[in-house]
Amino acid sequence: MTAAPGYNTEIPDSIRTPDRVETRIGGLEFRDGLPTRETSQLVYDHLDFLRGVQTFLTFLPAASLEAMRRGMESLGATAANRLVITDRLLDSNPLFLTGNTDTVYVSGFLDLERDGPTVVEVPPGSGPGTVNDAFFRFVIDMGGPGPDRGQGGRYLIVPDDYAGEVPDGYFVARSPSRTNWLILRGFLRDGRPDAALASFTGGVRVYPLSSAGDPPAMEFISASGRTFNTIHANTSAFFEEVADVIAREPVGFIDPELRGLAASIGILKDSPFAPDERMAGILADAAAVGSATARAILFDTRDEAAFIYPGRAWKTAFVGGDYQWLIDGGRNGRNLDARSLFFYAATVNTPAMALRLVGLGSQYAYAERDREGQYLDGSSTYRLTLPAGVPAKDFWSVVVYDPQTRSELQTSQPFPSRNSQRDPLQVNTDGSVDLWFGPAAPSGHEANWIATVPGKGWFSILRLYGPLEAWFDQTWRPGDFERIDGISGQSPR
Repeated sequence: MTAAPGYNTEIPDSIRTPDRVETRIGGLEFRDGLPTRETSQLVYDHLDFLRGVQTFLTFLPAASLEAMRRGMESLGATAANRLVITDRLLDSNPLFLTGNTDTVYVSGFLDLERDGPTVVEVPPGSGPGTVNDAFFRFVIDMGGPGPDRGQGGRYLIVPDDYAGEVPDGYFVARSPSRTNWLILRGFLRDGRPDAALASFTGGVRVYPLSSAGDPPAMEFISASGRTFNTIHANTSAFFEEVADVIAREPVGFIDPELRGLAASIGILKDSPFAPDERMAGILADAAAVGSATARAILFDTRDEAAFIYPGRAWKTAFVGGDYQWLIDGGRNGRNLDARSLFFYAATVNTPAMALRLVGLGSQYAYAERDREGQYLDGSSTYRLTLPAGVPAKDFWSVVVYDPQTRSELQTSQPFPSRNSQRDPLQVNTDGSVDLWFGPAAPSGHEANWIATVPGKGWFSILRLYGPLEAWFDQTWRPGDFERIDGISGQSPR
């Protein structure tokens, strides 16, 4: 064995660094393992960029919930007893991640630092309800999937470190964050929202436990027909949203690893977020690449586990079937891309959307491509066939969305959807239903038509409310979107 020059013993090449290394970020230069000043600056710029991209993807849940908080606040939901309600359903005016046109939403925010332990009363017959914390983590379900099992009840949300008395008669949940989002959904009855509206306005109560003896009167603020934004930024303003969350929430609501990632780009608990000119430029690039990465994960996934059926277009937003996106129960960690996919597209994190609950909750499938693998194009006409016996105990719906905003597509139709309970659909003789999509209604198929916008892309979500066994065992499968050429029709006036 021959000693390397400058050494008394043999030194493996694998632990030494040459004087010049060619990499994807350029040539890196060293003098006997010591980086030149130019190399150091290059790798630090790259490191800051990498951590900016990783912060974007990792903190998508926090930024998304913060944007939701701001959106609800802009409508007047500034106290526990002030709730937003889609009394005439959710139309396409708001910017709201993949909201549905099929249920009455009640939405509000709990502030456990301001109010302390907070009571939520839900009426009997309430549809699925959920509380998520400031990192969009699951706290508790309410209504049908919750511990009240649709019978109604009183819930008490308390801080993680709460050591006070908990009175009897409550379903109790602890949250690590100050800010918590309450979202309730009420089903249509005979295609109308009236029953759910009456149930919510007459039976939902939210108030601090300290005010239980004389709770404040409820205020329900209509969001139907209004324009507001609940979606996080895709620019460097994203990091400002995250900084506001870090500043507001208690230290323990995220672990030191996450807090350290945010700190590595200048987001600190007790200091203003004020990147210098160099860092501001890097974070602008990081946000652009982070957003592009999230869009690729959502709309051009490389994860075969996202596809519900082999060789088909339909995908699941809960890749792996776990609301925490754990791989093999956590044995192989967390599927980070699957988590990014969900939170770039959607809101409401609950096991009820991921678990096999026959006849309860809801199930979802989304697609942005036709059966030939091409992106759906608003200038073209498509047909989607749903075979007979759609396995939904309550009802099913198909809603069309804008890939830019991931919100309902804004068209001549205020509700870009078709719903088996609300709409008088044409049914084929074999019991199947053909839905049509395009800039003009195909002649004779107007009742089953959803408008699209020429020059814009779109994607769609199929929802099953009260999914039945045939969905889970895949003995029933929806068709794929089929592009139909030469269809004549008439645009709405």
